[in-house]
Amino acid sequence: MDRNSPRFQTVTGLVAISSGAAFTLTWIVDIVVLSEYVPAASLATWLPVILTGPLTAVIALGLPRSAGLVTRVVAAVAASMTLTVWCLATDADLQWWGALESCGLLFLAVRTTASSWLPARATVYTLVVATTILMLPLRSGSWNAFVGGGYVLTVALSVCVAVGCAIRAQERRRERAVHDVRQAERLALARDLHDLIAHHMTGIIVQAHAALSVQATAPHKLEPILRTIAGSGTRTLESMRRLVRVLREDNHAALRPGDLLTELGDLVSAYSAAGDDGTVRAARLEVTAAARTVVLSPEIEISVERLVREALTNVGRHAPGARATVRLDADSEWLRVMVTNTAPFHRATAPVGGRGGFGLLGLRERLEALDGTFGVGPTAEGGWQVEAAFPLSAPTDLKTARPTLV
Repeated sequence: MDRNSPRFQTVTGLVAISSGAAFTLTWIVDIVVLSEYVPAASLATWLPVILTGPLTAVIALGLPRSAGLVTRVVAAVAASMTLTVWCLATDADLQWWGALESCGLLFLAVRTTASSWLPARATVYTLVVATTILMLPLRSGSWNAFVGGGYVLTVALSVCVAVGCAIRAQERRRERAVHDVRQAERLALARDLHDLIAHHMTGIIVQAHAALSVQATAPHKLEPILRTIAGSGTRTLESMRRLVRVLREDNHAALRPGDLLTELGDLVSAYSAAGDDGTVRAARLEVTAAARTVVLSPEIEISVERLVREALTNVGRHAPGARATVRLDADSEWLRVMVTNTAPFHRATAPVGGRGGFGLLGLRERLEALDGTFGVGPTAEGGWQVEAAFPLSAPTDLKTARPTLV
């Protein structure tokens, strides 16, 4: 899942709310245990409930946000170890070491295990937190309480570390998948540009031979031919600067520039046909006068076509029965492409095998390679919108700020 997507932000918020509710209930349990079962509890016995417990819970929830994970872990461990060492040094036997503090430290163990640190660093911090957790029963001053409490905490700690390792492994798989998608999109763009540059170079060579042919008989015709060659060479160099780390597959078919509006019309017509499940889909293409007259480079034409294709595919997959609108607009420096759909008639069922979820990521990578901007998000009416802006000139020639998209 994309970390910048609204869905990821929603999931993160739900996790924070659920964690806060769980810590609150655990705190209530702490208070009830001491009030009902330890009626003559001393002030020292209440310290884990009123001091270190709430402090550890707040730190485990990621507060303050300005502090990094290392700072929060050090603060929680220092507070807990200080109370534990004080109990051992003064023989202040606490009859309850604190469930809230234990839960907060266990939550931090999950965070350190699942963190993006190097494995050695994550292991060290996890061991520090684990040692702090396993020393909590020492506050009771009873060997039986230490053995029983140590067993329970060891089991809970093992589960938390396993969960953290699973999260860490899932994050690594996600990072590899994101890298593969980005690399595949770069290679696809490089292949397209390679074919288009070859097309331009063929024209330059033909024009150069024509100039040699007319040099002796019609020297006055050389200037327009040379100007055409210079223009083609400039456009080719603008495309070649994007060919970074190019690898080309041998079986890739060559591409040639086509009529963008015709291709988009075909895509919209194909989408408007009945879907595989019999759902009738509707879409329309809107092109402003400015967008019809603008001159696009071949790589932008191909990228616009792929953007619209991916967006319509997602609409048909995730919003059955929704109406889609493809709109192209342009000014002197930017071509704006927007694909908007209405709210679906019913929720789509998950396809067999799941979904990759990396189509929009590939589009974003392609737009960044072309120095464009890309945005996705929900509409006020419950639909979805995919919007992109393509530069019509070299980045150094742009005089206006990049458009702000959804």
